[in-house]
Amino acid sequence: MTARSTVQAYAYLTPALLLMVLCGVIPLAFIFFYSLHDTFSGNDFVWVGGKWYGKLLASKAFWLALLRSLCFSALVLATEIPLGIYIALRMPPGGRLANLLIVVMAIPLLVPFIAVGFLWKALIMPRGGLLFEAVNMLGGKLNMDNPVISWTVLLAMDVWHWTSLVVLLCYAALRTIPDDYYRAARIDGAKPWAIFRYVQLPRLHLVLLIAVLLRLIDSFIIYTEAYILTRGTRDLYTTFLSQELVQTALVQFDLGEGSAMAMIYFLIVLTISWIFFARIVPGKTHAN
Repeated sequence: MTARSTVQAYAYLTPALLLMVLCGVIPLAFIFFYSLHDTFSGNDFVWVGGKWYGKLLASKAFWLALLRSLCFSALVLATEIPLGIYIALRMPPGGRLANLLIVVMAIPLLVPFIAVGFLWKALIMPRGGLLFEAVNMLGGKLNMDNPVISWTVLLAMDVWHWTSLVVLLCYAALRTIPDDYYRAARIDGAKPWAIFRYVQLPRLHLVLLIAVLLRLIDSFIIYTEAYILTRGTRDLYTTFLSQELVQTALVQFDLGEGSAMAMIYFLIVLTISWIFFARIVPGKTHAN
């Protein structure tokens, strides 16, 4: 690559870089500044160093909220990834039915977060919600004061909203496998599991990494839907780290502690993203 082409490449990237600086770097710098200071009346700042970080790391509420967020993400991945792969494998390879199923699968992905929350809130409303009445007809009781039930409903809501993403990614990857691979496997007498293990799974490797990354990050930072469904009360054990952050920074207006929590939150997400990025885009060789 010549020097001129390098300059042109960076020139094309300039608008995006400026947008990242304005929308990402500058706000992050302010948050980091707040996390190292105490504020009075929102105008006077006093240097406190790592006081807020130490307070958070010693806070039981912070660790419990972080644990809930990680557990919820683990449940989401354990449910949506296998389910998405299974549905993608069962979908027809082409034709009108496949096109119709793709459109149907895409519908939940288009629903805004707040609409998803209110939709499922309506489904679980006592004496009127379809899900509430269906559980009653089966002899059960949809009591959202029960931690197990509240987590189950949250998980079901997330599965309904986002499993389609995994399905569509896997389905697109499966369509790139040449038919010759399947014919060769059948000639060798390969069983369905062997075909999946040695023919289909290698083609799904990259899209599964992307799907896991997207679902891990999205579920880890869930806020709107969980707040609408349960209000995030500690009694229901559904106060995730995002809700703890909003409660600290915006409700209690503890800017220093809230900013420190936001920085820790950001570093966790950044670390996870970096790990997956290193797997998706292998590093350069040391030839230079």
